Amino acid sequence: MEILRYVAFSADRAGGNPAGVVLDATGADEVKMLATAAEVGYSETAFVVPSDDNGTLVVRYFSPLAEVPFCGHATIATAVAYAHRHGPGRLLLHTKAGPVPVTTAIDTDGAVTASLESVAPRTASISEADLAELLKALRWSVEDLDPALPPRAAYAGAWHPVIAAAERARLADLDYDMPALTALMHRKDWTTVDLVWRESHTEFHARNPFPPGGVVEDPATGAAAAALGGYLRELQLIALPATFTVHQGADMGRPSTISVSVPEEAGTGIGVTGTAVLI
Repeated sequence: MEILRYVAFSADRAGGNPAGVVLDATGADEVKMLATAAEVGYSETAFVVPSDDNGTLVVRYFSPLAEVPFCGHATIATAVAYAHRHGPGRLLLHTKAGPVPVTTAIDTDGAVTASLESVAPRTASISEADLAELLKALRWSVEDLDPALPPRAAYAGAWHPVIAAAERARLADLDYDMPALTALMHRKDWTTVDLVWRESHTEFHARNPFPPGGVVEDPATGAAAAALGGYLRELQLIALPATFTVHQGADMGRPSTISVSVPEEAGTGIGVTGTAVLI
């Protein structure tokens, strides 16, 4: 297999979130995909199986430790890599989470930008016991939370608990119990924890621990950004339609920028836009 390496959600190779991309994984089984993802070592590697329909692709995502149903930054990287090979346009990705349309376009400066539409988002409550266990693993307290953004599990292809900090300083200080958080997330089927701080109604800052994937922290998480958009809409915490930016990765030296668009109609997919560059 030819393995491409891209950085997603940044125009700078020193920023963003690296992803492996295999544009033709025909014939590769799960064992081979997982072994390849472990060898690549990024938080996700996307494996594409082209179909007879032009622009329709089957995509599977693997971290170094496990398969995940959907990954935003690897989707952006895959779409940009496909555009580099075949030209920009519209793709339909068949993921384990469901169909994900993606559109690529070339900017005036020649950069390729990709915009995906997530599967229908939804949220679920987090029990008091699970929240207490989560905060303990994060080494956070209830007093650290923003009461205007209540804790919820949010989904837009994968599940992410949304935990909002009242202060930017709390978000900047990430020092969690990795074994404890890993066990809880495996039990609850959470992919990453979406730790956020709301600077304004159009600017959010995020950090995403990803211990189930064998990664301490993700520098850009498109799936969590989409889930956050669905969370804000469902809980009526943002004026609709909305567009906001998620800044992620700065605290770990890999700044990333994710643009999120939230349609007004309930149940519709959330848009996530970003660029990607070949490493």
